[in-house]
Amino acid sequence: MSKQQILIVDDEEINRAILTGIFENEGYEILQAENGRDAIHLLDSNFNIVLVLLDVIMPVLDGFGVLEYMKQNELLDSIPVILITGEVSSESEDRAYTYGVADVMHKPFYPHVVKRRGKNIIELYQSKCEMERRLKEQEEAIMEKEKKIRDNNEFMIDALSSVVEFRSAETGEHIKRIKYFTRILCKYLMKYFPKYGLTPVQVDEIARAAALHDIGKIGIPDAILLKPGRLTSEEFEIMKTHTTIGCEMLVKFRKNQTDEFYRCCYDICRYHHERWDGNGYPDHLAGDDIPISAQIVAVADVYDALVSPRVYKSAYASNEAFDMILNGECGLFSPDIMECFSYAKEDFFNIVEVIHMFNFS
Repeated sequence: MSKQQILIVDDEEINRAILTGIFENEGYEILQAENGRDAIHLLDSNFNIVLVLLDVIMPVLDGFGVLEYMKQNELLDSIPVILITGEVSSESEDRAYTYGVADVMHKPFYPHVVKRRGKNIIELYQSKCEMERRLKEQEEAIMEKEKKIRDNNEFMIDALSSVVEFRSAETGEHIKRIKYFTRILCKYLMKYFPKYGLTPVQVDEIARAAALHDIGKIGIPDAILLKPGRLTSEEFEIMKTHTTIGCEMLVKFRKNQTDEFYRCCYDICRYHHERWDGNGYPDHLAGDDIPISAQIVAVADVYDALVSPRVYKSAYASNEAFDMILNGECGLFSPDIMECFSYAKEDFFNIVEVIHMFNFS
């Protein structure tokens, strides 16, 4: 294993010799430079430097030139610098600390003080680097664990969504589009309504969970789910139960899911047909009692239903569907969500155009 290195940068040979004598008996390899340019060359060509003892006033390139180079190349966070200078001005010292030097010592210096401070600073930086390394490893382990959870979630979503798609191709394509519309609305809500505290992670969770909003339709009889026409009142009451059937299914899949993601899936599945005025189902929630995730998916769900053809209707034009929702013809929605829906108008229209282009519907 190669020795740890200390770089001594001073244009006076006697100072370099004194500093070398202080540390070479401590097991360090000593590198010497008589100006800033040579110091930079040594910094570039050696990768085990644990301390730089740096003079300020030198020919070719002074100490601050070396500090600027180290700052630009992000070396100061990992290699501590002790500035050893004959200057006594506070301005020069303040400038050095602004760069992030570990310590400033003045000439003439006491060898035992330089030795003690130097070793303490080396140990401090190495402890910091080791702690940062361990934290990075822990973060990577957590990220890997979270990735596995997301992968498991994605597998569950894809598997369950595929089951719905086998039951009804129309429903399956609807699921894919809902994710696009939901993500767009979430991003506008995050941007313009910070009071909801949405984060990019939550936006991703809501968009992924939106794919499960109709999972309960697996439990709806074919005669109703695939009926080529409008449902009777009795049939519609049965269709409404897809919200609670879906939640019953999610409970069985909860074991390997995080509480946050499970809650998001559950809320969307159960409440995406609730309305702001309480005239939705299954629980007749009103206003902010409806989880924000379900409020968002509700608008995305209705818009896609309008612009997509059904066995009982033709597709509405994008602008007509947009106006119908804003005018309350499809039930009342949150004013905040409606404002985001207005901002998202062009985005929604573009998605519909792509859908028609590739015949997604």
